[in-house]
Amino acid sequence: MYNVPHFKAANEKEVIDFMHAHPFIILCGADKDNKPVATHIPVLLEERDGKLFLLAHVMRKQGHTLAFEHNQNVLAIFYGPHSYVSASWYSDPKIASTWNYQAVHANGVLKFLENEGLYKILTKLTETFENNPHSPSLVQKMDDEYVERSMKAIIAFEIEITSIQHVFKLSQNRDEKSYENIITHLKEQDADAKAVAEVMAGNKK
Repeated sequence: MYNVPHFKAANEKEVIDFMHAHPFIILCGADKDNKPVATHIPVLLEERDGKLFLLAHVMRKQGHTLAFEHNQNVLAIFYGPHSYVSASWYSDPKIASTWNYQAVHANGVLKFLENEGLYKILTKLTETFENNPHSPSLVQKMDDEYVERSMKAIIAFEIEITSIQHVFKLSQNRDEKSYENIITHLKEQDADAKAVAEVMAGNKK
């Protein structure tokens, strides 16, 4: 991961908050032949006894699932909005353009769970993302036979996070005028660029 001191968060809480806010991750690993595998899944972040865990599930008998069974060392990539930044927006435009983005890499060890753990994680996932205690789509409100049948096709796991690295590259190395110009131009771009501009503006406060 790109690692430069001035492209860092102010504190650890900011990194954890970012992970909570961007729960749809890329989970990477390697299979028995050391070939890379990756899958895209939503996760929950949980703290227990001072340790951080990711909770999720995947389909059984998939390439990535078989790889995780063989090799439990995984990398979870959290990412947010990103955008091209033109050097023409700088006070001195005759230098390289760049790309602004935020990303967190969490290394950890994956452990598959039994059916009881799967049900608990499915319950937590729907409660979290439905964000409505009256939603008819909560697991506990579904037909028991449907839930039991569906659970046969998936398997739950938790990942104990062993290390976290991050890059919050948001033009922190630019002078004040350039920084303001970047925000102004990003606000005129697509949704991702507008989101990056909002984060940059918030960092000024």
